[in-house]
Amino acid sequence: MVTAQAIEKSQTQNVPKTGPCVMIIFGAAGDLTKRKLFPALLNLSANNMLSDQFAILGIARADKNTDQFRQELSGEIKEFATSEIDQKSWDWFLNRTFYKRGNFDEKTTYDNLGAELAKLDKDFGTEANYLFYLATAPEYFSKIVDSLKEANLLDESDGHWRRVVLEKPFGHDLKSAEDLNKDLLKNIGEDQIFRIDHYLGKETVQNIMVFRFANGFFEPLWNNHYIDHVQITVSESVGVEMRGNYYDHTGALRDMVSNHLLQLVALAAMEPPTSFTANAVRDEKAKVLNAVQPIQPEQVAKVAVRGQYGKGAVRGKQMNAYRDEPRIDKESNTDTFVALKIMIDNWRWAGVPFYLRTGKAMGDRRSEIAIQFKQAPYAMFRDTPVDTLSKNFLVLHIQPEERISLEFEAKIPGPFVRMTPVSMHFDYKDFFGAQPSTGYETLIYDCILGDATLFNRADNVEAGWRVVEPILETWAKEKEANFPNYAAGSMGPDAADRLIQNDGRAWRVIEK
Repeated sequence: MVTAQAIEKSQTQNVPKTGPCVMIIFGAAGDLTKRKLFPALLNLSANNMLSDQFAILGIARADKNTDQFRQELSGEIKEFATSEIDQKSWDWFLNRTFYKRGNFDEKTTYDNLGAELAKLDKDFGTEANYLFYLATAPEYFSKIVDSLKEANLLDESDGHWRRVVLEKPFGHDLKSAEDLNKDLLKNIGEDQIFRIDHYLGKETVQNIMVFRFANGFFEPLWNNHYIDHVQITVSESVGVEMRGNYYDHTGALRDMVSNHLLQLVALAAMEPPTSFTANAVRDEKAKVLNAVQPIQPEQVAKVAVRGQYGKGAVRGKQMNAYRDEPRIDKESNTDTFVALKIMIDNWRWAGVPFYLRTGKAMGDRRSEIAIQFKQAPYAMFRDTPVDTLSKNFLVLHIQPEERISLEFEAKIPGPFVRMTPVSMHFDYKDFFGAQPSTGYETLIYDCILGDATLFNRADNVEAGWRVVEPILETWAKEKEANFPNYAAGSMGPDAADRLIQNDGRAWRVIEK
């Protein structure tokens, strides 16, 4: 029997510390730094996973100094830390956290950066290893990397490493993604680029590969002989909030489907990699995305649904319609919901539809991958009171709870053959204990180690855009006359239900 003590021991032993480095955060005055990056770094430190030869340098346009930056962080960490703050660990952070005011467009910013990094190398023994984290608007990505190159801050010729971390979006469409990749790759190698998708930092998402490839009883069933279809749902209960300027030029298809959802498709559908090395895994993911059946313009109306939320109530709280949110065009045609059917043209998945849906202001916050197995033959139950057989689902719950459940039929005790659907659950929190996490811990840790397995490669990014490009182009040509077409607090427009019902199937009811 596996004991809690054994689990705790296995989680902490043989976990290497990161090597020496400086983490440079461009855009350090923004929300991402205080909400995600510093709480994640604090968790890594609490688990003894960061090197003692470590320092942090924040760069932003805000007019402040290191003392002011540290003071602000000390107030913010109390709000955003995921566990009780150990003052000793926090003091350790503050003493190696620095701030420099800088304009990303000015050469002097990068000249000053080089001098500051040389000083940190001397003071903290960071050995000229630099992790440049671009927590900025995407229009600065190419400019910052160009400037780092000109300042000779990306050179690895002396045995030290230099890496660049980017937050999505990676382009606005296929062409802009291709242009961004060209701009980046003219200055640095692909192995130096870490494109973050924070969904891939979730334990359940990472566990998909272990669940599939380390267990002999599911992988033989993981194909079109036994699986009827796959549903992937990422529903958000929040609306656009204060992101109107960004979101109204983006929408759900660009914001979620081209990256998050298609990465989940790739993980669920990929072939076994030859190893768990970064390129072996990313090669298999790329094969899946490249095998997605191209959607022709005339097919878009049959396989894709867009929606925009109107006013309604989410968990009893009234919510404005999208067009009444701050910084939103009153006649906006932006999609806040997308449902999509895709097919993968390979031997494993031929004939198995993947149904994707994501949206804002929906009835609950849930992310899951649900695999429905094919129905068992009904013939043997003809002489029993059994009217129907329930669906068999294997569900990988990603958020807010991280768990795996299996839904199947069981006989009700008694002299007659009566059945009811039951469920078995494996819950990460119950088995391993609650691990304080922002979702960024593993990603930051892997960036410093140089393990790119959980990060998007250039061809993966472009393949994702290639899948959604025909839909983007078709939707851009005509205004949707029925917006808003779903109430806040619902699970999307009626057209999304019809999309899957046309195939004789139904969306799985999302648990609350």
